[in-house]
Amino acid sequence: MLDPVTGFEYPPEWVERSTSPALLPLVEQGLAILTASGTVLRRGFTTGTTAASACKAAVLSLSGNTITSVSIHIPCGLIIEVTADAYAGRASCKKYAGDYPSDVTAGVIIVAEATQITDGIHLEPGEGIGRFIRNTPRYHKGEPAISLASLDCIMRSIEEGRNVTGLSGILVKLHIPKGAEVAKKTLNSRVGVEGGISILGTTGLVEPWDDHLEESVCGQVSSAKNPVITTGRIGLRYARLLYPEHEVILVGGKIGEALDAATGAVILCGLPALILRHINPQILDGTGYATVEEFAASSSFEPVMRDTLANFKKERPKVHVMLVDRNGAVIGESP
Repeated sequence: MLDPVTGFEYPPEWVERSTSPALLPLVEQGLAILTASGTVLRRGFTTGTTAASACKAAVLSLSGNTITSVSIHIPCGLIIEVTADAYAGRASCKKYAGDYPSDVTAGVIIVAEATQITDGIHLEPGEGIGRFIRNTPRYHKGEPAISLASLDCIMRSIEEGRNVTGLSGILVKLHIPKGAEVAKKTLNSRVGVEGGISILGTTGLVEPWDDHLEESVCGQVSSAKNPVITTGRIGLRYARLLYPEHEVILVGGKIGEALDAATGAVILCGLPALILRHINPQILDGTGYATVEEFAASSSFEPVMRDTLANFKKERPKVHVMLVDRNGAVIGESP
């Protein structure tokens, strides 16, 4: 059985010990993961997927029909069905968290209002969607906190809705009624986002990492002959390109547990933020920067990174670190 999201092939013994055989079709569809213990855990939907669903449902409802669900092409390539409530151009979708117990945005309602215009597709992010209060390496001050993958998904979904309705132009106003309130529970203020939550989602799905990561992913690491561990989807993509003969395993923020589970040499590959903050939690102290991403764009970053990797090599000689940027270029490597 293959996970269509990560490409991980589940060992037959995991499938055999499944405690919920009826849920295994969800695993095959990529809507759930199977752990080493046989437990099936459902993936949730990101804010990006939820927003795209609300937008598409709003557009489809301009035809005069009541819309109760929509099919969405999410960034990882899957097509999923998302529940919606839409009529006469107004739609709402509730964010589904799956089996991710610490998702602070679980259950948040995202609302889209669609109207016909002369031509083209226009999106207006509104209340409850955070905006950047300073320039960052990827975003400018004042821009809405919508990731590129999520924005692509949203615009594609609006386009699909427009094609069905046959309308020449669509304006969609997107807002999150309780976004500002929920944002207080997030880390948005640390990355320079205020006024609401971010609309995110590299794959369109939320992984059920929290309490179950150690038993599922660490089992993969301990049994792999040549493991490469990475922290996110971008790292997963480039680690597979850099190390095609190795087994690449996504571990989220549980880097320490995964490294401890490795029985031999292991490669830690991915974007610098989580990796460097794991290696040196005080790496930003005295730099004047709020995030590793902002620090990495400065001229003072390289010597600090180099020293950090050298010190970590002394602590964990069997771990080789490979840092890449969002375009896949190698920006740092263990000595």
